Amino acid sequence: MSSALDFLNQYPIAATLVALLVVILLAYLADRISKRVILSTITRIARGTAFQFDDVLLEFNVFGRVAHLAPALTFYFGIRLVPDVPAAVDVLVQRGAAAAMVLVGIWSLAAFLSAAGKTYATSSIAQDRPIEAYVQITQIAIYVIGIVLFIATLTGQSPLLLLSGIGAITAVLLLVFRDTILSFVASLQMANYDMVRVGDWIEMPQYGADGDVIELSLHTVKIQNFDKTITAVPTHKLIEQPFKNWRGMQDSGGRRIKRSFFIDTNSIRFLEEADLDRLENFAVLRDYVRQKRKEIADFNKSYASDPSLVVNSRRMTNVGKLRAYLVGYLRQHPKIHKNMTLIVRQMAPTAEGLPIELYVFTNLTGWTEYEGIQSDIFDHIFAIVSEFGLSVFQAPSGTDLAKLGESQVHG
Repeated sequence: MSSALDFLNQYPIAATLVALLVVILLAYLADRISKRVILSTITRIARGTAFQFDDVLLEFNVFGRVAHLAPALTFYFGIRLVPDVPAAVDVLVQRGAAAAMVLVGIWSLAAFLSAAGKTYATSSIAQDRPIEAYVQITQIAIYVIGIVLFIATLTGQSPLLLLSGIGAITAVLLLVFRDTILSFVASLQMANYDMVRVGDWIEMPQYGADGDVIELSLHTVKIQNFDKTITAVPTHKLIEQPFKNWRGMQDSGGRRIKRSFFIDTNSIRFLEEADLDRLENFAVLRDYVRQKRKEIADFNKSYASDPSLVVNSRRMTNVGKLRAYLVGYLRQHPKIHKNMTLIVRQMAPTAEGLPIELYVFTNLTGWTEYEGIQSDIFDHIFAIVSEFGLSVFQAPSGTDLAKLGESQVHG
């Protein structure tokens, strides 16, 4: 032992090299101990608790990243104990170790923020107030500050001196981070005005997007279309360009039906007394027809000079009674919203006939249920139209023209 010490005293360079090897060995041991012993102990404790946040910290390897501080700390303090180490080497190692600690700190803090963001995303208020964009912009700020601190530590310069130089390249930074800045501002506006939430059904035809929002991040909004494709729209585009959000419809509890069918105008006529007698048998129309018959009879008695002439008196039409029937039918329909607008109206006649439009709301907003209700209603309409002596307009088909040709030949 004494001979080894004498040798080291005689050859100080050898002593320095041995001390350096010891520091390197200690750094290696510190790294292994921090990962194998301390980290495994923390992992067992976290797995055994009822808290979810520590499990998320493990998922994002926050403790594993912090463990990298051990060898950096060993180098930082150990180099001071090495005898006869050149001052330049001492400064270089210390600065390198300190810079490494800065990087580890940035890396660990970014992972911590990701874990916090994921934990928040599982809470009940996350859907209404997502913070993923804020987490991402905070991480970007941490990376920028960390890079400045890393360079300042490595060069031994003041961070303020480096920051003062950033002003000269501000224009370049704004150009590079243009989309990030726009997206961050857009995220703030969307959050403040509650424009979009995860789970909302939105439409942006200009991007081919029509479906549910599945992710709101700093740079993109991911939309799962109804064909299960994914459309990624830049976040700032939701502020710059119009889009439709169906959340209001879903929250209201009613979904609009706005559809027309066309009546052949050649089938429209006045109703005779026999027709009215038959329509009184319709439960939906009974009270309405009786009231109208009395109202029109009183009017004609008082004002019509010759009620026998159609032009001198008021008469009921089959298309008017169809509209009245549809209003009554829809009011009794169990899946039509009773507290929202309900209109059956005529639109301006077209070359296809007289449009009759239904403007009502269903009390179910799901797409499948809504389409089923709408289809059932129009199934009934097309089947009941003939009961009023009316016909639905349909453009002549090849079969119709063939029948017309055959009738002309046989005639």
